[in-house]
Amino acid sequence: MSSTTAPANRQNVRSLVPARMDRLPWSRFHTLIVVGLGVSWILDGLEAQIVSQNGYATTLHMNAALIGWAGTIYLIGQVAGALVFGWLSDRLGRRKLFFLTLLIYLGGTLVAGLTPPGEQWIWFFFVFRFIAGSGIGGEYAAINSAIDELIPSHYRGRVDIAINGTYWAGAALGAFGNLFFLDNHIFAEGIGWRLGFFVGPVLGIIIIFLRRGVPESPRWLMTHGRQEEAESTVQGIEDRVERTTGPVKTVPDSKAIEISPLTKVPILQLLRVFVLEYPKRTIVGLTMMITQSFLYNAIFFTYALALTNFYHVPKEQTSWYFFPFAIGNLLGPILLGHLFDTWGRRKMVLLTYGGAGVILLASSLLFQANAITAIVQAIFWSAAFFLASAGASSAYLTVSELFPLEVRSRGISFFFSIAQIFGALGPVIYGGLIGDGHNRTGMAVGYYIGAGVMILGGIITFVLGVNAERKPLEEVADPLSLANRQQRREGWTDPKGDTGANAGEKGSSGSRSGG
Repeated sequence: MSSTTAPANRQNVRSLVPARMDRLPWSRFHTLIVVGLGVSWILDGLEAQIVSQNGYATTLHMNAALIGWAGTIYLIGQVAGALVFGWLSDRLGRRKLFFLTLLIYLGGTLVAGLTPPGEQWIWFFFVFRFIAGSGIGGEYAAINSAIDELIPSHYRGRVDIAINGTYWAGAALGAFGNLFFLDNHIFAEGIGWRLGFFVGPVLGIIIIFLRRGVPESPRWLMTHGRQEEAESTVQGIEDRVERTTGPVKTVPDSKAIEISPLTKVPILQLLRVFVLEYPKRTIVGLTMMITQSFLYNAIFFTYALALTNFYHVPKEQTSWYFFPFAIGNLLGPILLGHLFDTWGRRKMVLLTYGGAGVILLASSLLFQANAITAIVQAIFWSAAFFLASAGASSAYLTVSELFPLEVRSRGISFFFSIAQIFGALGPVIYGGLIGDGHNRTGMAVGYYIGAGVMILGGIITFVLGVNAERKPLEEVADPLSLANRQQRREGWTDPKGDTGANAGEKGSSGSRSGG
C-alpha cells in the first residue's frame, strides 16, 4: 500500500498538461518567467557581495571572525528557509510561496540595514541577516521548481542554468554599488553600507509586480487533483503564446499520462524516494551541491580578505578586482548553457567541474609560491569560475529534474540545505586560514581542497549521472501520482538500474500510460 495521501474522492484522470507545456515554442510568456522569477538570483548575488565587502564591520566593531560569521549566519538562514518553504511549496503551490519568500527577504534586508552602531547591536544585525537568508533560501526551492515546470523541455537546461548564473549579475551590481557606497569621500562612514542594503528591497518591490503575471504551475495543479484549473491555466498560457508566435501544434491524445492525484507525500515516502528508489541520483545531487557550495562560499565570502591581506589591496579597491571574477561567472552559464541541452548533462558537468578544479589547482600553487600579483590571481579565478559557474548552476537543475514532481521543491530544499551546511563552514574555515595575512600556506591548503572537491564532483557525476537533456520531466522521473506507477514497481527490491548513459535507477524508464 502506498504511503502517499490522496483525496477521498479521487478519480484517475488522463492529462495532456505536460505534453502541452513541453511542445510550446519560446515566447514572450517564457521571457516573463525568466525575468519575473530569475531575478531572485540577482538579489542573492547582490546580498552576498554587499556582505563580502564588509562595509558594516567598522560600524559594528567586527573582527575577521565576526565578519565570517555574518556570511555564515546568512547561509544558515537560507538552510532554514529552504526546508520550511520547500515543504510549503510542494504542499500549497509554487505561486503562493514565491510571493511570501520575496516579502520575507525584503523585510529582513531592510531592517538589517537599519542596525544601530556599536558592537552591542551585532546580534540584531545577525538576526535580520538570518531572516533575509531564509527568504532567499525559500526562493531557491519554490522558484527552481516553478521554472522547470513552466519552461519547455527543449530549453529547460540552458534556461535554468542561465537563470542561476544571473546570481553574478547581482554580485557585479553589488560590487559596482560598493565603489560608491563604501567610498568615505562620497558617503560618511556608517551610511554608505546601509544604502547598499536598501538596493535589494527596491529591486524586490519591482519584482513583485513582475510576478503578478506568472501563473501557478499547471503540473503542480494536475498532480494535486485540480485538473480543471490545470487545463484552464495551460489554455491561458497557450493563448498568450499564440498571440506572439501564432498557432501552436496540436498534441495527440497518445501523449496523455494517467494521474491518480495526491494531496501530500509523507516524510517516509519522501525518504523512500531518495534512499531506496533513486540512491544514485541522490549521491549525484549531494555531490554536485555540496562541492560547489563549499567552494563558492569559501572563496566568495573571503575574496576581499584575501586581496587585502595577501596582496595589500585597499579595501575600497577590492571591488575592481571582483568585476572580472563576476563577469566570468556570469558569462559561463550564458555561453555554455546550451551545451548541457545538446552535448549532454554528464559530459558538461565533468568538463566544468573538472576544468575549474584544474585551473584552481594551478593558481593555488602559484599563490603559495607568491609568484603572481593580485591582477593575475583575479584572472585565474575568473577563468576557473567561468567553468565552475556553469557547473554550479547545473547542480540546481539536476536536483530539480531528477526526482518526481510531487517532491521536487522539497528535494531542492533538502539538497540545497545539506549543501549550505557544508558551504556555511567555508567562510569560517577560510577566514581562519587567512589568519594575520602573513603566512600563505594555510590559505593555499584551503584552495587545494577546493580544487580537489570540484574535480571529484565532476567525476562522480559523470559516472553516476543521468542523461536528462531535452526529456520531459515526467520521463526523467515518474510522478508519484502516475496511475500505474505502483504496479510497475511491484517486485522491485534492489536498485540495480543502469548508470551513466542510461536513465538511472529502475522504474525511471519514462514509460507512460496512454503512450
